[in-house]
Amino acid sequence: MTPAALLTEAFSRVPATVGRALDGLSEDQLAARPAAGANTLAWLAWHTARGQDAQVADLAGSEQVWTADGWARRFGLPFPAEALGYGMSRDDVGRVRASADLLSGYLDAVTARTVAYLGTLTPEDLDAVVDDAWDPPVTAGVRLVSILDDCVQHAGQTGYVRGLLFCNR
Repeated sequence: MTPAALLTEAFSRVPATVGRALDGLSEDQLAARPAAGANTLAWLAWHTARGQDAQVADLAGSEQVWTADGWARRFGLPFPAEALGYGMSRDDVGRVRASADLLSGYLDAVTARTVAYLGTLTPEDLDAVVDDAWDPPVTAGVRLVSILDDCVQHAGQTGYVRGLLFCNR
């Protein structure tokens, strides 16, 4: 298995994990919080896709799926198109409202673009330095693992939040 194939396998698992957490829930349920100020399922799913989308587009030198494919318009969120969720206030988190189908559709589209990009990479591409502001400098491979790590953490959080909100009630 090549490194790119391994990354493809890993990134391809994220939408199913998030999808299970969103499955069958209404927009109101997706906007519920397990505690005051906590992240919602809708925000977690959206942020997972937005972070992956922006960072992979940067690596690939392409436009984000969010804007290129009209997802920003479909979501109609009250934020600038470049918003990813980082540093959002509690109120802003609550403004991320969308259906499970819309959230899953966007994450699926982002993952498809990520997988397409990964299919173009050679081991040498993964070793290319993409950020020399760090010591050691960050390679494309290291950046992709960082993106994946963030996605997996947030995907796991979606399952946890669903459990807090809707299990044993």
